[in-house]
Amino acid sequence: MRPILSCCALLLSLAAAPAALAQSADDAGERRIMSSSAFLSGHPDLRYRLSGLDHFRKGDHEEAMVHFRRAARYSDKPSQGMIGEMYWEGTGVAQDKALGYVWMDLAAERAYPLMLAKRERYWNQLDADGRARALEIGPQLYAEFGDDVAKKRLERELRFAKRNTTGSRVGSVGALTIVIPTPGGTEVVDGTAFYDEKFWDIDQYVQWQDTDWKLHAEGTVDVGEIMSLDKPLPEDAQDD
Repeated sequence: MRPILSCCALLLSLAAAPAALAQSADDAGERRIMSSSAFLSGHPDLRYRLSGLDHFRKGDHEEAMVHFRRAARYSDKPSQGMIGEMYWEGTGVAQDKALGYVWMDLAAERAYPLMLAKRERYWNQLDADGRARALEIGPQLYAEFGDDVAKKRLERELRFAKRNTTGSRVGSVGALTIVIPTPGGTEVVDGTAFYDEKFWDIDQYVQWQDTDWKLHAEGTVDVGEIMSLDKPLPEDAQDD
């Protein structure tokens, strides 16, 4: 696919999976790890984003919004961008361009080029009343979904999942191996690859995602194949 920067097309393509632009064997291994239920169960940002995208592609936009909002609570910028796009276009919700702008402003919080471009386009198309309303409702959304609070939620989830899976309070991997179901059978992954710090340390995890979005989400891009899950997504957990 070679999606062009317009409407939901590029957001849908790039939001489908982090590191979707993987080319090397190492990157392909990362994609297999990240598509596993074991990985997704500890990463609610990705789990809810993928579930939201699944519902969106099926045309179930109301349910997609529910899952995107859950992902957004864990600082998932692509999901926040999808919410902004849906409010702006009135997809599955009553059209609200001021609210759409605020969500896209949240999505642009880390200066991803795609989100910044959309945010500026939205602002330029708002009238004076829309801009005033956006400035009024913005602080309330930032108080719940901004990085200052949302990253802390995600950090707790990452730390809890790693500790419980490894059985160590400090998250020590030791000789742990992970068995991942694949379409061709099962694959055994060394624990050091599965528990690479860039997936579980909040600062490294965010930096890794930021690099991917800032490097690739400009203009026209090749996104490669959308990853397939080894099994259905886990049932949604109750939000904290």
